[in-house]
Amino acid sequence: MREIAASKIKASVANLCSLAAYDLPQDLEEVLNHDLAHETSPLGRQIISEIIKNAEIARHKKLPICQDTGMACVFVELGQDVHILDGDITESINEGVSLGYKDLRKSIVSDPFHRVNTNDNTPANIHLEIVPGDKIKITVLLKGGGAENASFVQMFLPTAKKEEIVDFIVKKVKENGPKACPPIIVGVGIGGSFDTVAYLAKKSLIRPVKSHNSAFEIAEFEKEMLEKINKTGVGPMGVGGNITALAVHIITAPCHIASLPVAVNFGCHANRYKEIIL
Repeated sequence: MREIAASKIKASVANLCSLAAYDLPQDLEEVLNHDLAHETSPLGRQIISEIIKNAEIARHKKLPICQDTGMACVFVELGQDVHILDGDITESINEGVSLGYKDLRKSIVSDPFHRVNTNDNTPANIHLEIVPGDKIKITVLLKGGGAENASFVQMFLPTAKKEEIVDFIVKKVKENGPKACPPIIVGVGIGGSFDTVAYLAKKSLIRPVKSHNSAFEIAEFEKEMLEKINKTGVGPMGVGGNITALAVHIITAPCHIASLPVAVNFGCHANRYKEIIL
């Protein structure tokens, strides 16, 4: 049994929060640069150029890429052969988020109706998965409110065809995409249950942008959906153009014979996440 101190988890989460806030993932920046050349709208090209410039300034000056530094979504793969010393994992993650958000905007309220800020951006939105091995993989995704609000879940009948799912998602992108600060990453969960499908959609956002599902059929589905989304004309920041989304990421899961859940969770152009393996 490998021992890892809770203090190490706390320090790692704090650093990931801080780093993610100002250091846009390199692969996302590369895709933005690539797609800039393919945007047909002059205003759209100007917007993407400004996004790239903003990311460079944020990294250089260590300032948040966006004023909405989001809620901390923490994905943890906990090896079953790990023993955490001097604390528990939930407490150490929340302490790390509190520390990491010391100089970032705090956006979490303690109650959905009374709206009192917790002033430390906790509790974090923690997704814990037990896996084989003696390591801990921690990924922190800083999720802004605009992109989160544009998300949705739909319970399809199992007889639904792929075309119906594509049409439904494309329609939602046209309706809600501009609120999510495009060009966006479209995270899609298909299968599981009502609760797990939303988790799948969000988890897909921490996949390298433009990577494809390992299943050929699903990878082709991702490409087809991206093409249709970029034909909607929503464009960068919703002002028109042909680069509405940078990528579509799909994760599927087994589901009940009577169900076909589909969820979409948008990631904005600043889809910020960092990870570490302890």
